Amino acid sequence: MKRLSALLAVVVCLALLAGCALAIDPTFQPQTGSQPPMNSPQIAPEAARWQTWVLASSDALRPPPPPDAASTRAELAALQGIMAAADATALAQVTYWNAGSPSYRWIEAMVNKYRTGPPSPRVTRSFALLNVAIYDAIIATWDAKYAYNRPHPNGIASLIAASNSPSYPSEHAAAAGAAATILGYLFPDEADLFAAKAEEAAQSRVLAGVNYPSDVEAGLALGRAVGEKVIEWAMSDGADAAWTGEIPTGPGKWVGENPVTPLAGTWRTWVIASPDDYLSPPPPAYDSEQMQVELSEIKTITRTFPITSRAMFWHTFDAAHPYWYRHIATRFFEHRLEDNAPYAAFLNAVAAVTYHDASVACFHTKYTYWRIRPPHLDTEVTPLFPIPNHPSYPAAHACLSYASAVVLGSFFPDDAEMLLAAAREAGESRIWAGIHYRSDVEAGLILGEAVAQAVLERVNQMAQP
Repeated sequence: MKRLSALLAVVVCLALLAGCALAIDPTFQPQTGSQPPMNSPQIAPEAARWQTWVLASSDALRPPPPPDAASTRAELAALQGIMAAADATALAQVTYWNAGSPSYRWIEAMVNKYRTGPPSPRVTRSFALLNVAIYDAIIATWDAKYAYNRPHPNGIASLIAASNSPSYPSEHAAAAGAAATILGYLFPDEADLFAAKAEEAAQSRVLAGVNYPSDVEAGLALGRAVGEKVIEWAMSDGADAAWTGEIPTGPGKWVGENPVTPLAGTWRTWVIASPDDYLSPPPPAYDSEQMQVELSEIKTITRTFPITSRAMFWHTFDAAHPYWYRHIATRFFEHRLEDNAPYAAFLNAVAAVTYHDASVACFHTKYTYWRIRPPHLDTEVTPLFPIPNHPSYPAAHACLSYASAVVLGSFFPDDAEMLLAAAREAGESRIWAGIHYRSDVEAGLILGEAVAQAVLERVNQMAQP
């Protein structure tokens, strides 16, 4: 763990050297040329050596070299014309897509797609596919950037400052191409919409004057190619398999119909070798003395306003998924790290695969034991809201939240205790709500910790040059 902390400290230090993107407002003055300030440190030149998730290596999809000098001069002339014609609509487009790292708007798009539905392993899978695709696309982009070292456009009044990394390919375009490809796969009826958004995101870098058209064309193509590789991975992860099993019956067994994703515990994982390695021990027997104690705890809870409000908060979709991504984005804004695209993509991908693998391990245990929910075992238990349609043991909120908190706490040590407290509250909230037993939550915290440690071991490997 000490070695991991040291490696992460190196990554954080590199991130702190990244500089910052210039926020846009209607009164700001254009930059004198889009080149980064002289003597400012380059952004993560070593990132091309970081391990990828799906690509065999960072150079597996390296694009051809950028255009020659003559073509570059022609592009620059065209770019000057584009800049001269920029209007309020162009400025708004640049402002929107320049917010945060290249990952930021695409995670937001995924959140908006799922916000109206309940959290589930399918949602967790989607976030992992998205963030893995963006990460691999960004790392492949960094390989090409430092292989070709093309300078950013110069001699024009750009709308924003260019980040201090080579111009070709554009990392924003690569992230857009990868993200739109994944979103189109997940939501095929809106594939054209997401493809258009990717074009808009990429074009915003040209409108801003910080990338040549060929930079964004290469970035889009690279991102789309990475996205297709991730889709190939997804097509064989088991999520499309149909469940043909039967719901077990008998005392202490789950009560309900059409259980949510009963095969989720068999899905392919990103880090853990097998969910069997994380199977929780059997829960207390339904007629045991311990169960009576746990039922009594639930029935004697006084639902004060603070308890009820926190239970309701943790039941919302925003608490289940965006909470952890929002923490990453907030810290990046606070520390002015938005320009460090590799680090942002890395951290979001690590958070996403943690959540996914914890979900798979959790649901493997759920459907191994099919434990009955408290209101179905004792009719005196009144749930605060409708009961999630899957078995009780272990509590998914505890599994996933604690895994996320442990991993993110390793990157943000000053926030570690706060994150762990939030995760424990997420688990506790399910007891307050009357939908989980104490043993569900305790087993979930233990499982989440175990998955987190496996992810951190993988991070230790990925952080090495």
